[in-house]
Amino acid sequence: MWDEVDTGAIIERAWRAKKRIFLPTTTTQGRMYFRETLPESVLAQNDFGLWEPVSGTRIEPSKLDVVVTPLVAFDDHRNRVGMGGGYFDRTFAFLADRNLWLRPKLVGVAFECQRVPKIAPNPWDIRVFRIFTETRPGG
Repeated sequence: MWDEVDTGAIIERAWRAKKRIFLPTTTTQGRMYFRETLPESVLAQNDFGLWEPVSGTRIEPSKLDVVVTPLVAFDDHRNRVGMGGGYFDRTFAFLADRNLWLRPKLVGVAFECQRVPKIAPNPWDIRVFRIFTETRPGG
């Protein structure tokens, strides 16, 4: 999306480092899954205009190490606003109990201009572990 950080460079660098990349796929039932994506993988646009892998090995979200996600807005308490579908919060709801689940680490990427003073989170909102911007790496 033009108003989100392009994660393409992150993905390319991870492939060069021999990391496995899993991209999200969504269903019409409001679920989000992750499929392994290789440089030669075929991608197709979903109903939201986002590119998803057509095929690839599926992995459970709890088995991922790091999830990099673009944000629409964020605050200094690592609260986030996404695209509004609730896919992220439903998929990572198990992370609400951080005593049982230490991974994946959810990392947000955004532009500094997307920082807002305060986001009033809903009880079901899942915060990210860290947010990176062009001016505050890991801020």
